[in-house]
This record gives sequence, C-alpha cells and structure tokens, in this order.
Amino acid sequence: MQGASESAGGSAGMVELAQGGLAARILTLGAILQRLKVPDRDGRIANVTLGCDDEAGYLAQSTYLGAVIGRYANRIAGGAFTLDGVRYQLPLNNGPNNLHGGPDGFDRATWTLVERDAHSATLSLVSPAGENGFPGILSAQIVYTLEADGLSIALSATTDAPTLANLTHHAYWNLAGAGSGVPVTDHWLQIPASRYTPVDATQIPTGELAPVAGTPFDFRTPKLIGRDIDVDDEQLRLGQGYDHNLVIDGADGSFRRVATLYDPGSGRVLDLYSTAPGLQFYTGNHLAGGSSWPARSGMALEPQFFPDSPNQPGFPSARLDPGARYVHNLAFRFRTATSLESAFPA
Repeated sequence: MQGASESAGGSAGMVELAQGGLAARILTLGAILQRLKVPDRDGRIANVTLGCDDEAGYLAQSTYLGAVIGRYANRIAGGAFTLDGVRYQLPLNNGPNNLHGGPDGFDRATWTLVERDAHSATLSLVSPAGENGFPGILSAQIVYTLEADGLSIALSATTDAPTLANLTHHAYWNLAGAGSGVPVTDHWLQIPASRYTPVDATQIPTGELAPVAGTPFDFRTPKLIGRDIDVDDEQLRLGQGYDHNLVIDGADGSFRRVATLYDPGSGRVLDLYSTAPGLQFYTGNHLAGGSSWPARSGMALEPQFFPDSPNQPGFPSARLDPGARYVHNLAFRFRTATSLESAFPA
C-alpha cells in the first residue's frame, strides 16, 4: 500500500482507481464516489452514477450525490432519541425530522485519505462528541476496492461512548449512463423483500412490517420501475414515488444479494450485496429541487438499518457501544445481459 501522501492516480482531494474495464473516481469530500465507468454489452464505457463536476457543485446540492451517509442514514422522528435514559436532540433538517445525520453530516466532511493503491483507497473520519447532537466520539472508516466485476465497500466505526451508527452509501444509479436521458423508470428491478415499513405523513415508519404482496412495493419478481410508480397509492403519494425501506429477506448480518437492477438498452446489470437488514429504495423524485439533475434521472439503493430505529423497539438496533465495532459490507457487482431472462436468472 502507498501512503496517502503518495497520491499517484489522484490529487490531495481525489483518488482514481482502475481495474480491467472499470474506473472509479473518489473524492475526500464526503468520501464521494464521483464517477464509476462500466462497459455495456457491446463494450462501450459510460459513467453510471450521478455526480457533479467539482467540489463546489457538491456543496451547492442537497441530494447527497454519491456520498457516505452518517452518523445515521435516513430519518429519526423529531430528531430525538434516548440512550440509557438520556434524551438527545438532533437538528431538524427534513421537516420535523432529522435526515442523514443532520446538516453538515458525513457527506460534507473532508475525509482523510489513509492509504491507497491502484485498486483500493481507505479513508477515515473522526466525528467529535456532540456533533449534530450525537453522543460519543465516532471514528469511521471506508475502504473502496475496485474489483474485476465491480466496487466493494467496507464501512466500519468505533466509539468511546454509547451512540448510534448507521452508515450507508448514497450513489444514484442510471445504468444507461449518467446524462443519457433515459429515466430510471425504464429500468427493471428485483428486490428479495417480503415486507416493507409503511410511513406516516412525515415519512417516519409507523412501526408495522407490512407484506409487500398486493402492493406497488412487491419487487420479488422483476418489475419495470415505472409500472406502478404513479398509481393511486397513499404510500407512493407520501414519497412522491418510491422512497421507502424494504425489509430484506434472509439473516441480518449475512452478506447477500439485496437488489438487482437492469437497463435493457445497454444490457448493464447491477447486483447489490449488503449485510444490512433494510434497503431504502429511492427513485430520485426530488433531484430536480436539490441538484442540477432531472427528477428520476437516477435512483438510490441504500442498504441500512430501518428509518427511526432508535425510536422503534421492534426494529433492529443501531446502537454502538465502546469496545464493539460497527461493520457494514456492501458491493456493487456489474455484468451484462442480452435479455430479461438472462438479467434475472432463476
């Protein structure tokens, strides 16, 4: 491994990785994945993740393009939670709730490049006690590794006092290519989730783990994203499209496939793997209001703990104690397919 001071293939604020036909660019700002270039079925290369041209663009947008999210991905009701009898109040940056850790979260912090080589980069961040209202000093790390078939990500954190840890990656995908003009509603998606968490008017889970059967949230069989996105459904109205947590089937903590995304035009297929219990599926409904990208020009698949877990005793716990280590492993694996049948093998 080269030390961070030897930032060959990048600059002090940027790292470029290459492996086979894949290439990635990572920024120290927000540990952002600025671009990921992937070949299509005919070998043509395109960037498949939405981003900005420079750091100023990222600081001007509010949609978390390509960033690492922390300390707590997703929403916390009222921006408040209690640990060991102590109530902590967080800033409200999403109506009456806290979203993605609050303003100036991990997505806007400058991470430290610890080490890197041609295929991987390790970045770290120390979040001081009280930052955005969270207790404890949280020491976080991300390892990006570009492999022959995709990008793997290892997120981890430790603390010196009881706190919350729920980190995820907020890439926006368009497998036809960023800027292609193809909306994500033209992609096909499969998610092995039999249940989801319905939300209230402020997009906080009601606490119910509802079956997806018979609802627009049933993606167990591959489905065109645009098929049901605008049907008359209360949950879709609340999110102005898909912006919901699905409960992934299988054992929590196991590294398993949590989604497959397919673009018929390019033949690109993305298989997402994660150890997290939930997957926030967001179709970029508000991109136009917070970035230079049109609505639904990219979609996010965010593996994580469920929204508002600190206030929902029936949900998996996001608590992290001293001496323990938070670990979230995920991977974006790419391949190509010539048909719907080959994109989603039985």
